[in-house]
Formats: sequence, C-alpha cells, structure tokens
Amino acid sequence: MTALQKERIKQMRAKGESYAVIATALGISENTIKSYCRRNNLGIEFISQQAAVTDDACENCGKPLEHSQGSKRKRFCSDICRLAWWNTHPESMNQKAVYSFICLYCGAAFTAYGNKGRKYCSHACYVAHRFGKRAAL
Repeated sequence: MTALQKERIKQMRAKGESYAVIATALGISENTIKSYCRRNNLGIEFISQQAAVTDDACENCGKPLEHSQGSKRKRFCSDICRLAWWNTHPESMNQKAVYSFICLYCGAAFTAYGNKGRKYCSHACYVAHRFGKRAAL
C-alpha cells in the first residue's frame, strides 16, 4: 500500500466512508482496508472526532463556513478554495467518461471528457483540416 493510498484512506474515513466504499475506490481488498484502519485507530471514534472538527469548515483552508437555511451543505468557502482543492487532489475525481483519441489532422494523441465522438485535438486542427489553406484568410 502506497503512502498516497494510506492518506486517501485516512481522508475517506474522516468523511465517514465505509470500508467497502474505500476498497472499491482504491482497488484494494476490503480486509486490507479494515486491517489498516484497526492498526491506525481509524475506527468509529476517529470518524466522530473528525466530524466534530471539520463539519463546518472549508476543506481547503479550514475557514468556518456559513450555511443558508435549506441549502446543500457547502464544502468550500469560495470558488478559489474549491479550484485549489480539486487541483491538488486529482485522485478524488470520479471521471468515468474519459475517452482517448488521435487527431485526424495532426495525429496527436489526446483525451476528452464526456465527448466520445471527438475527431480533433483543437479548433485550429478542425479548421485546418476542414478548410485547408482558406483558413489563413
């Protein structure tokens, strides 16, 4: 088990995730997750302590959050914190619709999220391939 996986287990247990959910997300046996959590005191007590500490704080900077009545629970205090957190935690993204392609014009390999019919790596390649030399006009 890598240090990154261990940190991820600790984060997910702090959020109250079950052993099965953590095992599925990391691709590790559920029994391995249970053993690691037992050895490192990441049981129910840990979850309740973490919930008391981080319930109303920004996940990026720790600043207290203000919640409006009847709205969804906030995780971040601002868009800047949200973007910073996601940029530093790419392993947390659950992107299942990532497709790999080869550009019809330049031949470069590229990936696209959510668009399985893409043909070009950029708009410039599309214009050059479709319109040829007239694109310069």
